[in-house]
Amino acid sequence: QVQLVVSGGGLVQAGGSLRLSCAASGRTFRTYTMGWFRQAPGKERECVAAITSSGGSTYYVDSVKGRFTISRDNAKNTVDLQMNSLKPEDTAVYYCAASKYLSMVVRGTGYDYWGQGTQVTVSS
Repeated sequence: QVQLVVSGGGLVQAGGSLRLSCAASGRTFRTYTMGWFRQAPGKERECVAAITSSGGSTYYVDSVKGRFTISRDNAKNTVDLQMNSLKPEDTAVYYCAASKYLSMVVRGTGYDYWGQGTQVTVSS
């Protein structure tokens, strides 16, 4: 069992930055692919970014490429999402998730554990 606790989020003006952090319990964190998802009102949940267990492979949805960076620290059991140049369309509830898949996975059904959501609101 893995517990994920998300911190960060909040209200920021367009063009600003926020950093989300996800702290995981358990000794097996380093074996999980980790992902950040978001869901805006009336929209489907989407994988914003993901990173494999070693950090050797990352994924970004096209809309955030060049603006968001996912990183992980397996010694500290954390995965972060640095969000720069934020846009109003980035407004959503953001979730951290852990997958037992050893390879990259971006579909939500491929993730086994989920943290609580955190609201990110970007004002224009």
